[in-house]
Amino acid sequence: MFGRWPTWKQRVEQSLGGRLWQHGTDFELMRRAMAFGMLGFVSMVPLLIVVAALDPVHHAGFEQWIVNGMGLDNPTAARAVHRLFSAPQQVISTTSVLSAVLLGVFGLSFAASVQSSYELIWTLPPGRWHKLWRQGVWLAAITAFLFAEVESEAVLRQGTAQVTARVLLTVLFGVLFFWWGQYLLLSSRIRWAALFPGAVATMVGLGGLRVFSSLVFSPLIVSSTKTNGPAGTLLIVQSWLIGVGFVVLGGPLAGHNFHVWRVHRRGRVAAAREEGGG
Repeated sequence: MFGRWPTWKQRVEQSLGGRLWQHGTDFELMRRAMAFGMLGFVSMVPLLIVVAALDPVHHAGFEQWIVNGMGLDNPTAARAVHRLFSAPQQVISTTSVLSAVLLGVFGLSFAASVQSSYELIWTLPPGRWHKLWRQGVWLAAITAFLFAEVESEAVLRQGTAQVTARVLLTVLFGVLFFWWGQYLLLSSRIRWAALFPGAVATMVGLGGLRVFSSLVFSPLIVSSTKTNGPAGTLLIVQSWLIGVGFVVLGGPLAGHNFHVWRVHRRGRVAAAREEGGG
């Protein structure tokens, strides 16, 4: 009985779940997710507030981006987020050129953080100096993706058919974005086929996070706001951003380990066939 323990342990470590757990531990996924949430709040939120103010049709504002992303169906929770992030109407006219440049620089630092995490997941050396343009393109693309997501929610919200179409379009373009985004930030050093599972895992995780947020974070915002005021709302929103970081980085991590596991499995099957044929 005791002699079989090492074999069982090795099988667990070599399984997909075992590899994913070990890789996530070595990668320090939770710490990096917390850094993602903090850096995203400091560097991306100001930029997205300005971009959201450009909405010429619905004038939703960045607060609606958060409400939409968290799936806050509770009106009280939604109002708390609106009060926290609502920006003055003149936010665009009061944004100077220097401020816009600084917002862009801060956004690029966020993109660089995501890029370095992707490279670490795939054990790749840092890209060359001209990788800056890739970060800029990725930053513009994710901003456009989030903008389109909010606009589609405002347009396709009447009836089951429209809601279903919106969900399908969100999943489709989300998978395409995270698939292409990995390829772009990794400087085309990893094949498309290897990156696809990570994109799917990311969108599955974001869907699960949205459901969790609607069921858990929404009532927490209400209770925390009553107890601590705007600081309570901010605490829950920051926790959600950390969850987003966990998914956005954990998805490619899961995809990488699935790719490695699949390659090893194919190798074992091929070796077994050769032995059988021999």
